[in-house]
Amino acid sequence: MSAVASVAVIGIGVGLWAFQPWKVFTSSELHETSPLAAEQTETGPRLLTSGRFVSQEHQTSGKALVIDRPDGSRVLRLERLASSDGPDLHVWLTDAAAGLDDWGAYDDGRYVALGNLKATHGSHNYAIPADADLDGLHSVVIWCDRFNVAFGSAALDL
Repeated sequence: MSAVASVAVIGIGVGLWAFQPWKVFTSSELHETSPLAAEQTETGPRLLTSGRFVSQEHQTSGKALVIDRPDGSRVLRLERLASSDGPDLHVWLTDAAAGLDDWGAYDDGRYVALGNLKATHGSHNYAIPADADLDGLHSVVIWCDRFNVAFGSAALDL
């Protein structure tokens, strides 16, 4: 094999790894039970705030809710989420406003990482770390760490 062919094969392999173009055609779906499904009582889980997703780098829709549970733990719930698949997607609470024109700005300030995006569609829950300071956080973002872009974000009044 010539040197040019070897370089081309390596380049194609790296390009496929980095961009994962097949993810344009894939999606995943997950439906977890809502922490609010329990009977709403004075001591039951309560909704702290919610917001609707706006599209950024990719079409994204759905609703984000922050829920306070009776045991003092907090959960971010994404409901009826619909977004694109992509490499290295994460869910963050951030101090940036939702819907920024600069899709790459969400990692410039403070954020709380809640983990990998569980699925591109459906309703799922993310535990908020007990030691997370939510003061000054203004949005939830679906963040592509590989390309430093927001797929979508929702405003939250925390």
